[in-house]
Amino acid sequence: MRVVIAGQGYVGLPLAVRAAEVGHRVVGYDVDERRIKRLAVGESYVEDIPAERLRPLLDGGSYLPSADATDVAGFDVAVITVPTPLRDGVPDLSYIEASARLLARHLRPGATVVLESTTYPGTTEELLAPLLEQGSGLRAGADFHLGYSPERIDPGNPEWKLENTPKVVSGTTAEGLAAVEGFYGQLVERTVPVSSCKEAELTKLLENTFRHVNIALVNELAMFAHDLGIDVWEAIDAASTKPFGFLRFTPGPGVGGHCLPIDPSYLSWRVERALGQSFRFVELANDVNSHMPDYVVRRLTEALNDRQRSVNGSRVLVLGLAYKKNTGDARETPAARVVELLTRMGADVRAADPHVVAGVHVAEPHIPGQRAAEHDAHGGGPLASVRRVEATPEELAAADAVVLLADHDEFDYEAVSRHARYVLDCRRRLTGASVEVL
Repeated sequence: MRVVIAGQGYVGLPLAVRAAEVGHRVVGYDVDERRIKRLAVGESYVEDIPAERLRPLLDGGSYLPSADATDVAGFDVAVITVPTPLRDGVPDLSYIEASARLLARHLRPGATVVLESTTYPGTTEELLAPLLEQGSGLRAGADFHLGYSPERIDPGNPEWKLENTPKVVSGTTAEGLAAVEGFYGQLVERTVPVSSCKEAELTKLLENTFRHVNIALVNELAMFAHDLGIDVWEAIDAASTKPFGFLRFTPGPGVGGHCLPIDPSYLSWRVERALGQSFRFVELANDVNSHMPDYVVRRLTEALNDRQRSVNGSRVLVLGLAYKKNTGDARETPAARVVELLTRMGADVRAADPHVVAGVHVAEPHIPGQRAAEHDAHGGGPLASVRRVEATPEELAAADAVVLLADHDEFDYEAVSRHARYVLDCRRRLTGASVEVL
């Protein structure tokens, strides 16, 4: 089949590559010409898709990265995997809308359109379907198939990939569900059909809200435990030995990626708008997790004060700019807030991250006329201008403080413990007299 994947980020690129590998002719469409140029020469910016996997598909013609809207024509299956950011706490679905209008111009009878972008329940049927119908003159469910399948991509996870992670699928009709399940059944080991698109949309939000709330729980517990003089990490280790009724979550400097900082708020927004009620668990989790970078800076400030240093004028080395280990994903990373606060307070901030590459995972300075979401999607802001260094013994020794935010395996932790004068370890990866754990 001819397949179009709209959006070539952490969700769309693995999906496009997998579809090409099983034999489809795939167009990976993205409005970001920088991404397309890199992909066209076999350069991948997603760790899960190495260049060795990408180049044979390019050479064989089964995968075409493109920013040309005319290349979308003639598709049998189209999947929308574009960003769905928040704007002042309100869902911004403009990328879904733009994709729908583009696909509608080329929609043919019998084709299938699937939405994967995370959104609130009702989006597929209430927003996407009317846009496709208006632009094509066709009817969803009667002339073309429409469905929703939430993405479950976990960047940098060596065990769970697209292929072996169960895929939830849905359709607006029974025939639509069959078409959606038939497509994904060629790509993954197991599909999980649900009765409607709303259940599938809620599934994604439930998964992420569950994680968001539990991470907020241990983050708040970590702050209280520190003030009480209790080792929360040891307590978590002990609780994790219980073989039932407990799932392990650990504290950190905040949450990042698209999932936790954004997705639960989509559900909260929908509940408030549709029912006039607040989703208190989400609001509490948002409050705790969004303030963790501020707490990290507060702890760092206290540690420097104990050493008769002020943040103003101190040299601070940040280890890890990604929101999680072993990935270049800097979307909504808490490191951006930490860097911003320290810089504003007068610190000389430097950062080391072997995965997050300027101009690839972190945007260049804002381009006039560029939409804010296009800039933010690359992890711009403070990270675009922070001084980048390698975590050499010299850099470690020269820093008044080192903050470990993302515990990439590539870091030499023995060298960090040996050479750093003080380390605030937000991931419990280090030991030593100079190390303080979050």
